[in-house]
Amino acid sequence: MRITGTFLDEITHDIPSQNWGPVEWAEDFDAMKAVGIDTVILIRAGYKDLAAFDSKVLRERMGALPVREDLVDMFLAQAERCGMDFYFGTYDSGRFWTGGDYAGEAELNKAFCEEAARRYGGRRAFKGWYISHEINAYDEGMMRVYEDLSRHLRSLKQAPILISPYIKGVKQFGEGAVSFETHVAGWETVCARLEGQVDILAFQDGHVALRELPRYLAAHREIAAKHGIRCWSNVECFDRDMPIKFPPIDFRKLRYKLERAEGAKAEKVITFEFSHFMSPNSAYPAARALHRRYREWLGLP
Repeated sequence: MRITGTFLDEITHDIPSQNWGPVEWAEDFDAMKAVGIDTVILIRAGYKDLAAFDSKVLRERMGALPVREDLVDMFLAQAERCGMDFYFGTYDSGRFWTGGDYAGEAELNKAFCEEAARRYGGRRAFKGWYISHEINAYDEGMMRVYEDLSRHLRSLKQAPILISPYIKGVKQFGEGAVSFETHVAGWETVCARLEGQVDILAFQDGHVALRELPRYLAAHREIAAKHGIRCWSNVECFDRDMPIKFPPIDFRKLRYKLERAEGAKAEKVITFEFSHFMSPNSAYPAARALHRRYREWLGLP
């Protein structure tokens, strides 16, 4: 099962910028297309005071830093050139929702996404929305954000809505991790609440031990199907087992996770994130080697 979608991370948060411009991005889109990627997902179009385009909403309300280049327009142009679908990622204040002001997060996002829809909604490659706020369990405040925002996004442009939550697993939370049973029960409640609101669920797969992954994948697919939600798998191509954040993953682990996603009958595999961790153009030499191993596995020259 090959990777057919990737996030685009250019509002850098916890991985470094590669300082690419249009030429480098065009080369990377070509590399994505060559291995079968047909979907790109902007992980967020704004974070705190950073933005991927010159947003009047973020300038006026969040004091956004100057934006010299319209990255959304550039990504859409490359997606159109390569015949890919583009999902627009929403804004993460890094402040309101994490501080309990859920209504503030939703209202700011609605204004921001209205602005984005006016600028880009008619573009040929614009095929979906990505709500960038990640959760790991049921949260009443975030349910209201998802519901409010998803309704508004559909009113702006009828297109699938994707979320990519994570598991409160041992690799990040240690002794604070929740059990498999608690995770499944919580996400049964979440998906029941989001039925008809969210179209696609793509869990991040890197937070639990590899041996535990198959039962999580199977449970996610079962829960999603029960509530009419499509189930993708976000197969992370960076390694959470190392003492640093974050190196490209060992190909043996990546292959294992891809095979487990196939075994669980995931509809589609996406990754975070091709350009940094498995591109032939990456700043990481290990990512270039991972790209070669992946192509060999696919039987590509």
